[in-house]
Amino acid sequence: MQINPQELAAIHPVPDSHGINLFRADACNALIACYLPADLHAHLLPHLDRLGGLAGSLLDDLAGTADKNPPTLSVRSRAGVDISKVEKHPSYVELERYAYSEFGLAALSHRGGVLGWPSAMPAAAKYALTYLFVQAEFGLCCPVSMTDSLARTLRKFGDPKLVEQVLPMVTTQDFDALHQGAMFMTEQAAGSDVSATETQAFEQADGSWTLRGDKWFCSNPDAGFAMVLARSESVAGLKGISLFLLPRTKPDGTPNDYRILRLKDKLGTRSMASGEIRLEGAFAWLVGERGQGFKHMSDMINNSRLSNGVRAAGLMRRALTEALFISKNRRAFGKRLIDMPLMQRQLLKMAVATEQARTMVYQTALALSASDADATKRPLMRIMTPLIKFRACRDARKVTGDAMEVRGGCGYIEEFSDARLLRDAHLGSIWEGTSNIVALDVIRAIQREHSLPALRAHVEWLLANGTPVDDSHRSLQQERIEKAFAFAEQAANGNASELARQVGTALYHVVTMAGMRWEAKQAGMPMRARLADLVLTQRLATRDPIADPVLADADLCAWLAHSI
Repeated sequence: MQINPQELAAIHPVPDSHGINLFRADACNALIACYLPADLHAHLLPHLDRLGGLAGSLLDDLAGTADKNPPTLSVRSRAGVDISKVEKHPSYVELERYAYSEFGLAALSHRGGVLGWPSAMPAAAKYALTYLFVQAEFGLCCPVSMTDSLARTLRKFGDPKLVEQVLPMVTTQDFDALHQGAMFMTEQAAGSDVSATETQAFEQADGSWTLRGDKWFCSNPDAGFAMVLARSESVAGLKGISLFLLPRTKPDGTPNDYRILRLKDKLGTRSMASGEIRLEGAFAWLVGERGQGFKHMSDMINNSRLSNGVRAAGLMRRALTEALFISKNRRAFGKRLIDMPLMQRQLLKMAVATEQARTMVYQTALALSASDADATKRPLMRIMTPLIKFRACRDARKVTGDAMEVRGGCGYIEEFSDARLLRDAHLGSIWEGTSNIVALDVIRAIQREHSLPALRAHVEWLLANGTPVDDSHRSLQQERIEKAFAFAEQAANGNASELARQVGTALYHVVTMAGMRWEAKQAGMPMRARLADLVLTQRLATRDPIADPVLADADLCAWLAHSI
């Protein structure tokens, strides 16, 4: 007889949530309805429910096995032929089949037919599914994101004939025919400073290009296609760099001229291969204009940054779900953990950061869709993307650590998900730009693309169409909003780079507070407004470090206790 997790927790002192449906366990999943057309939302519900069940059981098992059995590199065949083949564990390959084939996560934004929907789906739908998938497996979601982003960038800037040839290969749900995507940008001398790129590109008589140089950190190194930055012009800096599409196999069917030198031994995302690559006259196609490579690549980077924020949000949600399950089913000193005031305070702090990230995911997804439909909407998307990448990824490191603490000693061992979540959480603050680099990008968006007025207008629209702030907090909210935007404008106008992180944090809190008030009204979820109050009083307002924070709101504690 099989016992469900809730029944097992009642008879065993170490609660184990394995087998729960992560979609049903999340009381805030109803928010998806605010961000999707009603017919698409209704269509996706059974798919989300199925994915939630898989994420809490089979996919979680596969992810745990893949994490303990990282990929290996075979540089030669037994006959001595150079092959540079990445050997993946069967558990990881099975995860790939679910992500790419079953749920079409890399395809659904680019064509119809995925999950039975006749047209391409908006970004919010993709991220709703990814948000669930990443709660089981984080590492694979990086290649999925790069495949999706490569397709997007190729569609925007590639030659139509090249797009026609390649796009079906990276968006197919036929796993055996799929060509995954990657992004090879980092070099030893050019980490965040892309202008220091040394890889050289040489134009051939037939219009194709060959690439020579070393790329230092290449995730999904055996992907079917990769976007690569290389220096094509005899000028220094970014103006000499172009964007290229590098195929794993040349048009004549032979292996392309590059080698995977070794795989990285990483703190997290152990299931997914990251390696070093040497380009030895590798064949490639030019994408977009010569000398405009970084401009074109920025589109792929921004899409990947948003995906980083989505993954950070998903990690936080999984960590919070685990912490809530434990605290409801673990007893100490004659009480459930969740009934203890100090635990309630800890859980609420985790919930605030987790729900801020969820709100920012969907708000940024809407901004992305609006920007794609109307170029005049770009300034809002341009600032929202670095905001979520900066703050959500940093918050994930703390939330996953706090959740590990709730489980205690069992959380520190590798048999539960906590350790893997914590290790994986540190990735988001590094890839596609460290915290400092991304915070500086917030300042650049204000300076170069005049994004601050667009963000201010969006915040005001959210507040005007959301649940009004209580009278007791009205003046505080207005004062904090004014100060946050004035501070951001001052830092940008004064080119005060040392203030970039404070600017990013303040604007993130303002946007998520306003977004939660909008969600509270649109979804009929009053607890969103209560969470917004906590963002205001605990994140935006000046606090006395030894005063009573009044964080353990009784209604919110009761909501948490019934949220799974």
